[in-house]
Amino acid sequence: MKSVSIVTVNFNQPRITEDLLRSLEEVNTYSNLEIIVVDNGSKPDPVPDWIAKYPQVKFIRSDKNTGFAGGNNMGIAHAGGEYLFLINNDTEVTADLIGKLVTTMEANPKIGMISPKIHYFDQPGMLQYTGYTPMNYYTARNACIGQFEQDRGQYDSLSGVTGYAHGAAMMIRRKALEKAGVMAENYFLYYEELDWCERIRNAGYEIHVDLSALIYHKESVAVGKRSALKEFFMNRNRILFIRKNGSASQFFIFCCYFMLAVVPRNLIQYIRNKEYNFIPVFLKAITWHFTNKADSDHLGYPFTR
Repeated sequence: MKSVSIVTVNFNQPRITEDLLRSLEEVNTYSNLEIIVVDNGSKPDPVPDWIAKYPQVKFIRSDKNTGFAGGNNMGIAHAGGEYLFLINNDTEVTADLIGKLVTTMEANPKIGMISPKIHYFDQPGMLQYTGYTPMNYYTARNACIGQFEQDRGQYDSLSGVTGYAHGAAMMIRRKALEKAGVMAENYFLYYEELDWCERIRNAGYEIHVDLSALIYHKESVAVGKRSALKEFFMNRNRILFIRKNGSASQFFIFCCYFMLAVVPRNLIQYIRNKEYNFIPVFLKAITWHFTNKADSDHLGYPFTR
């Protein structure tokens, strides 16, 4: 049985994280596990209580919020498994989830990363993810296949190569990790897993989805359905992703599309919805790129997080 390191990141959601730990203990049937929880600067610090409550789990504490990539990278640095399974703290596993993903990875050495099928936790049977379409580098748009549909098995035949893994649940082969490196931390939140998938592909591996394996996801528990934080990083990082992964001509065409279509559309939406506080956030997300290189570690988020 191959060793698997579970890595998850907590930020001010101790009860949600404990639900995941309970799920891994009571529901999961894969035994050769190392469980690593990174606390990303939560206040109050839950780690001392957790150490006493969960002696079998490895806890790592960061004094500040280092973002999705930073927190996961911290956990990756302490992981010893042949496979690393990065899962959001707002997920709950199914019994054979980990075993199925390992079996699929073992059968095909070309797979560098794999995600399972994802259902919405609060709406059992509703799909969140069965794979992604490829990215359109001229618009920075792609689609999550099957999202919001009832799962009748209609996409199960799509198991195999997919556009991108899903950040809520992605298992990576250690050899692929060693070649591609860890996630880029300057994304902080959103798009970092898409960028990681691109680098894993460039390292010679494939990105797969295994739709026989299932995980449940409590969507956006940590960030919220809609917030200034989400608006900033979704827009800043959408641009950043194309800067880093597209050609010069693709980035130029994307910028034209973004300024002529996305900017007026978003501004009209903010005004219509009376979300006036999102306007400076959105503009800051754009202007960040005028003063920062694509690999800059200056996040640029203008408000308290």
